[in-house]
Amino acid sequence: FSPITEEQIKIKKLHEEEFFIPEKTMQLLNEAKGKQRIISIGTTTLRTLESAYDRNKKQYTKSSGITNLFIQPGDPVESIDGLITNFHLPESSLLLLVAAFAGKEFILEAYRKAIENKMRFYSYGDAMLIL
Repeated sequence: FSPITEEQIKIKKLHEEEFFIPEKTMQLLNEAKGKQRIISIGTTTLRTLESAYDRNKKQYTKSSGITNLFIQPGDPVESIDGLITNFHLPESSLLLLVAAFAGKEFILEAYRKAIENKMRFYSYGDAMLIL
């Protein structure tokens, strides 16, 4: 939960996380892609799915690996159709990831409403579903 640095923004890399997607899950994801909504539960899952997704083939092709993706506004997010996530703290990579998926203005408006309604932020706060 440490704030992001200018260097991380410039080189577009974050800390590394190892991931594994069982073959059956990859098969189900590929069968669903384009036919049903694929909803990521959390930002770590989104980083995993983006790392596993081949944009050229339009399918999930990588079942395991290490990701250091730093998804920011302007970056395409093609692996999912929706996201369930918490309200993340300012100056966090997670807030930028959410803004990349949903759009900066949309997220800023959602945060304004969350603050007005005294919603909780951080890891165990209120959550949102973005479609």
